[in-house]
Amino acid sequence: MLRAFANAFKVPDLRGKILFTLAIIAVYRFGSFVPIPGVDYTVLRAAVAEASVTGVAALVNLFSGGALTQLAVFALGIMPYITASIIMQLLTVVIPKLEQLQKEGETGTRKITQWTRYLTVGLAVVQSFGLLTIIRTGASQLFGQPVPGLIPNDSLPLLALMVLTLTAGTAFIMWLGELITQRGIGNGMSLIIFAAIISEIPSQGNQILQSESGPVLLPVVFLIGLVLVVGVVFVEQGQRRIPVQYAKRQVGRRMYGGSSTYIPLKVNQSGVIPIIFASSLLYLPTLASTAVASPGFTDFINRYFANTGHPVYVLTYFGLVVFFAYFYTAITFNPVDVADNMKKYGGFIPGIRPGRPTAEHLDRVLTRITLPGSLYLATLAILPLIVFSVARIPFPFGGAALLIVVGVALETMKQVESQLMQRHYEGFLRG
Repeated sequence: MLRAFANAFKVPDLRGKILFTLAIIAVYRFGSFVPIPGVDYTVLRAAVAEASVTGVAALVNLFSGGALTQLAVFALGIMPYITASIIMQLLTVVIPKLEQLQKEGETGTRKITQWTRYLTVGLAVVQSFGLLTIIRTGASQLFGQPVPGLIPNDSLPLLALMVLTLTAGTAFIMWLGELITQRGIGNGMSLIIFAAIISEIPSQGNQILQSESGPVLLPVVFLIGLVLVVGVVFVEQGQRRIPVQYAKRQVGRRMYGGSSTYIPLKVNQSGVIPIIFASSLLYLPTLASTAVASPGFTDFINRYFANTGHPVYVLTYFGLVVFFAYFYTAITFNPVDVADNMKKYGGFIPGIRPGRPTAEHLDRVLTRITLPGSLYLATLAILPLIVFSVARIPFPFGGAALLIVVGVALETMKQVESQLMQRHYEGFLRG
């Protein structure tokens, strides 16, 4: 592996892409520590030192690399873009015009991407207002406890400037991600999230070290993390290959087809999306309790849903992740469309009749392999909650963080691998 890294820097073109990517990530990390105007930095530092972020705020803070609790220019991180991308993907299934654009190829994809950018900016404005509202009301949802005096002067022009700064920060991150995709190595948005998550591991490790049994717990936690990484790589690479045979057909004087291929159905077909959906949905009861002036309802929410270590919260989280794994898989993979396309080009699954029987077979196989995939995903999601409730220490190797880090690392490694093999260098993977 070390030889592969050395080979990557021997190729001038590849070396330039890697250094460009690292430079962009450095710019992103710098912006994660520049505070927005109008914030009392002394009060902010005291609040960050005692912060206990939970719920969806913890997820946003994770994806922003700690910039949310720092109230930095990049406080919203890439979450507005992720949300906009998910919304556009869901709308593509519902709205026929978007579905038609998606099938038009590069031109349609470019239009959908442009609309995703506009939606990202709109969501960033809304989330900026929401963040500032939380800060003005004491920031207890953000830091885990009331923090008065974060914004000494909450005049309308200054609040407008803060909203503009946060929105511009999100737009700038989106531009940085596209620069990495075009001129760097790997997917830019994914690498920015990867850098944000990795940057939080040292601080979480320090928190473990500062606990009572820190010197003993830290090596154990990292050993468990290593085992989990190996397990996640194994499951993420796992797939059920459905064999497909294409019959020969003659067009003019030429004969086409007669080839064999397969449809790869991944065990975890939905990726990290179910965890994001479940986390966001579980935050709604807490948000509703702040709007509904009912002591009984507020006590119920605080007992069962504000406490992330409560068994009711953990079991609900587990069930929602399993549900959304099936839901997202169902809307992203349509067995009927796949069966129709196979029939159109003369393809068939050996032993299965083309058309509806093929769609039913694909649906049955996908349903069966989604069950272990969803259980694996839900177990990873609740693992940090269980560790924190039992040992009272943060667990950096679980949930969305581990899935994203491993997934992005694998995809980036494959891209570097392919470029090294094109230039006759030995890559990371060996046969």
